[in-house]
Amino acid sequence: MHTEDRPKSALALAEAIRRGETDAPSLIRSSLEKIRSLDGEIHAFLHVDEEGAVRRAQEVQRGIESGRYAGPLAGVPIAIKDNICTKGLATTCASRILESFVPAYNADVIERIEDAGMIVIGKTNMDEFAMGSTTETSAFGPTCNPR
Repeated sequence: MHTEDRPKSALALAEAIRRGETDAPSLIRSSLEKIRSLDGEIHAFLHVDEEGAVRRAQEVQRGIESGRYAGPLAGVPIAIKDNICTKGLATTCASRILESFVPAYNADVIERIEDAGMIVIGKTNMDEFAMGSTTETSAFGPTCNPR
């Protein structure tokens, strides 16, 4: 694999935003496009918040430009394991028992992620209630290794 083909690190993405080589909305749209093109086969995501992520990216970009978000990860997309509460976004713990649970609050880690200017794009698959490490016991099906 050529160096230019390798995914950039989160720090490199944020630096590219700070240097004006890209912006948060473009980065999010690119990430969402990649998810749409690959996740049908991989099944890494249980929930993708396209509208919310784009809206948040626009807000974060304005915050970067105004100096509100000056941290090292501002504007970077992040996927959250489905056992961490995210306000307004389903949190199922990969279980049918919780498939309609939508928290009215964020877990502290999500508050910190958002305070840093990162952008939650969705929730990732996992073993039901985190009882395993392969996603084989996810109520919504396993994740496949893309390699």
